[in-house]
Amino acid sequence: MTAQVWPGVASADPRIARIVAEQVQPSREVDVTVRSPSMGADLLVKVLPAATDGPAPTLYLLNGAAGGEGGSSWFDQTDIRSFFTGRGVNVVVPMGGAASYFTDWQRVDPTLGRQRWATFLTAELPAVIDTRFDGNGRNAIAGISMAGTSVFQLSLHAPQRYRALGSFSGCAQTSDPVGQAVVRMVVEGRGGGNTLNMWGPPSDPAWAANDPYLHVEDFRGKSIYVSNGSGAPGRYDTLDGPGIDGDGMKLFDQLAVGAVIETATAQCTRNLQQRMRALGVPATFHLYAGGTHSWPYWQDELHRAWPQFEEALAG
Repeated sequence: MTAQVWPGVASADPRIARIVAEQVQPSREVDVTVRSPSMGADLLVKVLPAATDGPAPTLYLLNGAAGGEGGSSWFDQTDIRSFFTGRGVNVVVPMGGAASYFTDWQRVDPTLGRQRWATFLTAELPAVIDTRFDGNGRNAIAGISMAGTSVFQLSLHAPQRYRALGSFSGCAQTSDPVGQAVVRMVVEGRGGGNTLNMWGPPSDPAWAANDPYLHVEDFRGKSIYVSNGSGAPGRYDTLDGPGIDGDGMKLFDQLAVGAVIETATAQCTRNLQQRMRALGVPATFHLYAGGTHSWPYWQDELHRAWPQFEEALAG
């Protein structure tokens, strides 16, 4: 299917984010290419338009550390196409941002390039989505793994942008020694980037400024849903589990690597829960007994979180 190039692009103000092309897929979603002035790049954003008359709210779903590449996106790994049919919400999945923490980096990175995701996601993209897909300005955002941290950081960056936040298997602590080690593992270990270009050296105030654990009070008034498995094998960690399909190596990876990561994020999640309780900041926490760091559990958690998101977006 040929992508539609939008008229007037050549004469558009280069300082304003705009759609430069879009393609409607047979499976209903619309692939929208958005020119980002802050990033100096054309970025793919996949949208499930609300099947309703009149303006609709928008749910942004962020992928994890792979940025949606290699089949690791909400569209590839979950049932969002069918689940959100008839629910009256625009569902937006930005693609890219691998190992970036979806934040604004201080400097261009030789490997990961120019990263200004916070500006793109909070200041540029919402107006584009609302104009093209008749959004009503009421937004929620949820993310998995790395992005389970980013959703809180984006709310700190733009306090009025999101009514609801969803964090599935994320780690909200980023500025203490353990948190910094986790961030380096993602940015440097998985992405080949350099955290010095992101938030500077460990002593740089940017680390604390982007640490949700230190800014829990700023989330008061948001509708918050946080979940995490224990890391122990759960009901999907079997040979016939979703995405495993009898592949013993996939199961081994999910039980080994996925268990270690989920165990670590579970500790972060318990720490966040304790701090929110201590400060009296309301939030829903779902800490389930079994479950590794894998998509079938995150699909379940999105289903569980949706009624809470829906209520927040309705008012």
